[in-house]
Amino acid sequence: MSQKKFQPQTAEVITHKRGRLRFTDFSIQRNPHGDCTVEVELEWTEGDRVRGRSTGQSSPTLDLRLAAEAALRAIETFSDGAMGLDLIGVKHVRAFDANVIIVAIANRKAEGPRRLLGSALVESDAVHGAVMAVLGATNRVLGNFIATR
Repeated sequence: MSQKKFQPQTAEVITHKRGRLRFTDFSIQRNPHGDCTVEVELEWTEGDRVRGRSTGQSSPTLDLRLAAEAALRAIETFSDGAMGLDLIGVKHVRAFDANVIIVAIANRKAEGPRRLLGSALVESDAVHGAVMAVLGATNRVLGNFIATR
């Protein structure tokens, strides 16, 4: 029985396979009629950017949902529809003397866990925190998608 020797890969190969989507831009526009549009931009490599957008009624709670939806749409655009992600819910909670955003996501297409959960500490902007919570929740399945891309 022969054993295969482990061959370390170069840093360049590992970096390419282990690339991450990075949060690069965010905008929220509220109009006087009570509607809100959130756009999220993510970047995988220099210049390879994708945008997601979500529009709906504006309120402190609904704005969190719109931001999370916009982030999910950007991820789906990046995957050319190979990943199917649905927002189950988003919650702003106070825990351990800090504000935290928690998101629950259904993973309906990709292999792996069917439910994803992510959280982010809120420094100053809860809407921005919702985007970061989505990226935290999808990090592992997105990393696996990128590695096999």
